[in-house]
Amino acid sequence: MWQRYKTLIVAIFALIFSHHALADGAWDSYKSRFLMPDGRIVDTGNKSVSHTEGQGFAMMMAVLNDDRDSFDKIWGWTRTTLKNPENGLFYWRYNPVEAQPITDKNNATDGDTFIAWALLKAGEKWSDKDYLNESDAITKALVAHNVIRFAGYQVMLPGAKGFNLNSYVNLNPSYFIFPAWQDFANRSHLMVWRDLINDGQKLLGKMQFGNPQLPSDWVSLYSDGRTVPAKQWPARFSYDAIRVPLYVYWFNHNSPQLQVYKTWWGRFARDKTPAWVNVTTGDPAPYMMDGGLLAVRDLVLQPASAAQPQITAQEDYYSASLKMLVGLSTK
Repeated sequence: MWQRYKTLIVAIFALIFSHHALADGAWDSYKSRFLMPDGRIVDTGNKSVSHTEGQGFAMMMAVLNDDRDSFDKIWGWTRTTLKNPENGLFYWRYNPVEAQPITDKNNATDGDTFIAWALLKAGEKWSDKDYLNESDAITKALVAHNVIRFAGYQVMLPGAKGFNLNSYVNLNPSYFIFPAWQDFANRSHLMVWRDLINDGQKLLGKMQFGNPQLPSDWVSLYSDGRTVPAKQWPARFSYDAIRVPLYVYWFNHNSPQLQVYKTWWGRFARDKTPAWVNVTTGDPAPYMMDGGLLAVRDLVLQPASAAQPQITAQEDYYSASLKMLVGLSTK
């Protein structure tokens, strides 16, 4: 009898350790592909530039993989190189081959949000008040420079400059990072974060365009409350908006707002799902989902079978990042 129990215990531990090995292996693969020795994350699909999105993603991955050394390296480069001393936010893009690597002094609120969120998680995980104070300073700056009330909604602009056009504002719904906003609300007890969550969800309900009934990557909110695909970008549910259902799921695994994505993707066999769709015309992409896009689809349609991420040698930065974020959203 004891031998049978011993065999069972060994099998259970083997399963546990193999699960962790997969997770750790994915993070190791990600670092080996995209993390430079100085802490810069390289976007291999975009001429090896870096941006706050990638820095923030990787900081969160490091925290949830309990890798403080990598976290400090990534945060150190981000703070030293990208922090804007004038407003406490971060320059959104760094191009290493330019004589002046930072030409656009604007921020991107998805990157800022992930950086602040990762610092909050790091402070809690490793009991470090410095991380928590840095996170608080960034969230305070976000509220001061990027959050406005418009058309009766509390909204977070995608950047401090260029998105408020008076009669309308341009929004990026993939910057509605609900689980981060929830953690900021829990820490600060400020109503602004709860208002962003509630109004962001209301706005997503209005951003269901055309036959697909999906949000476009960029959306204009007019002063009368209308929402339309922003004219400055293609009217597509594409590589930005793919993160909308990811963050909705991360916030609430059972959110009714996931239904529109289930309905759209449920029309297609897994290997015949278009990579994007024009929400105005209904025209699909001429190529199919793969890599990280498929990982998000699988998360929404079959969350119970979501596998640990596998980062391939051919995978570009964004596809690998989506896979890693899908894995984090289930933890």
